[in-house]
Amino acid sequence: MRRFSDRSPLNTLSELNVTPLLDLAFVLLIIFMLTTPLMENSTDLVLPTSEASSKAVDPAKVEHISIDKGANITLNEQTLSLEALERDLTALKATQPDMAVVLRAHKELPVQNLIDIMDVVKKVGISRIGVVSTHPTPAVPGAEPSPAP
Repeated sequence: MRRFSDRSPLNTLSELNVTPLLDLAFVLLIIFMLTTPLMENSTDLVLPTSEASSKAVDPAKVEHISIDKGANITLNEQTLSLEALERDLTALKATQPDMAVVLRAHKELPVQNLIDIMDVVKKVGISRIGVVSTHPTPAVPGAEPSPAP
């Protein structure tokens, strides 16, 4: 490398200074990083329509059925047997023809108990059934599992 003072005005510069090019590349990179997320939302979309969206379930017409680890069935916080559940659901279906049911079952409950409840709900004629679940939590070594809500 030669010193600046050693250069004469007649010598050609054989080195290319890349610092301005790198500055330009970083500025362009930052501009693209900032504008790319904005471009996703700028697309002009007209969403299609659906008959199902207009038939959303009214929260006032949702009945909650819970089954705990001991296979105890509760309908809206009232403990019932399987036969009493069928009777009460039939009475509720007569008053609210478009009602829905949400099932909450303990995760260690045998699947057959859940299927029995679903059979009763279908037998009554309720076609809107939902099953509540939660996201799994990461296991902490030495910690007790949290109870189901």
